[in-house]
Amino acid sequence: MGFKMGIVGLPNVGKSTLFNALTRTAAAQAANFPFCTIEPNVGEVSVPDPRLYKLAEIGKSINVLPARMSFVDIAGLVKGASQGEGLGNQFLANIRECDAIAYVLRCFEDGNVIHVSNKVDPLADAEVVETELMLADLESLEKRRNGLEKKAKQGDKDAKITLELVDRSLALLRDGKSARFVKRDAEEEKAFQELQLLTSKPALYVCNVDEGSAASGNAMSKLVEDYAKAHDAGVVVISAEIESQLAQLPDEEGAEYLESLGLDEAGLNRLIREAYDLLGLQTYFTVGPKESRAWTIHKGDKAPAAAGVIHSDFERGFIRAQTIAFDDFVTLGGEVPAKEAGKARDEGKEYVVKDGDVMLFKFNT
Repeated sequence: MGFKMGIVGLPNVGKSTLFNALTRTAAAQAANFPFCTIEPNVGEVSVPDPRLYKLAEIGKSINVLPARMSFVDIAGLVKGASQGEGLGNQFLANIRECDAIAYVLRCFEDGNVIHVSNKVDPLADAEVVETELMLADLESLEKRRNGLEKKAKQGDKDAKITLELVDRSLALLRDGKSARFVKRDAEEEKAFQELQLLTSKPALYVCNVDEGSAASGNAMSKLVEDYAKAHDAGVVVISAEIESQLAQLPDEEGAEYLESLGLDEAGLNRLIREAYDLLGLQTYFTVGPKESRAWTIHKGDKAPAAAGVIHSDFERGFIRAQTIAFDDFVTLGGEVPAKEAGKARDEGKEYVVKDGDVMLFKFNT
C-alpha cells in the first residue's frame, strides 16, 4: 500500500533542499532501508519505527523491511497557477495524485536568499498556495454542477448525493475555506472522495527555520502553529539546512551533530511520522526468520483488509489471524512464549487491528 505526500511551496522557501535531504537520507541508508527514485521528483523513504528492530532481534530475522512513504517534489507554484500560470496545470495534476500535501513555509530571515514577494511572511505564503487550490476546486465544481443537477432532477440517486456535496463544498470555498471542512457522513465519503478536491486533502505545514530555531521554533513558526490549528492541519518545525548537512554524515557523526544543536533526532523523522499520522495510518508487523516487516494500514481497518495489504488472496480467503500485542511479544520474548502464556489470540473477520499488532494470517487459496 503506497502513500504519496506532495511537497509544495513558493520559490526560495527551502522546498527542494528539504526534498533533496529526504532522498539523500534514504539513499545513504539503502543497506538497511528500502529506497528508490521512482521518477526524478519522487523519493520513497522509510517510516522510522524502532519497534521493528526489537521484533527482528527477537525473531532473529535476516531482513528488516520498514513501512514506506513516497514524497513528491511538486513543481514550484506561482500566483495564478489555478489559471495555468507558470507550471500551473502540471502543478495541480501532480497534487491530485497525492494523498496529502506538505506546505513548506519559509520561517527564517536571510538577506542572501531573496523571497519571491520581497518579504518573509509564512502565513501569506500559505494563503497564496491555498487560494490557488481553492480557485481550482471552485472551477472544477462549477463545471460539473449543471450536469449533476440535470441528472438529479431525473431521479438519479447518486447524482443527488453528489450534488448536495458539491453545493456544500462550493459554499465553503466561496467563503474562503478549504473543502476539508465539508461535513459529511460515512455513506457520503466515497462520493466526496470521487470529487477529487485539492483542498480536501490532509495538509501539513512544514516550518523551515534557521539552525538556531530548530529545537524550539521561532516567532514565525509559532504563528504557523496557530494557523494550522485553525485550518485543521498538522505542523512540524524543521531546518532544511540542518537536514541537508545531516544527510551527508555517517550515523555516529550525525548523532553528534544533532546533540551539538540540542536535537534528539533528525527533523525528517518527525516529518515522516507526522505525515504518516496525518494520513490516518498505522502499522502492524509480521515476524519470522526470513524477515521482519512493517505493514501500513488505515486506522480502523479490520483483519481481512490488513491481510490484503500483503496479498489480495489473503483477504479473499481470510480465515483468521493469530495476533500478539507488541508489548506481549517483546516482554515474553517471541511467538512461542507468547502462545504458552496465552497471549496469542485467534481473531476473526470483525477484529479491528491495533497499532503494533504482530500478526500471522491463515487463509484459503
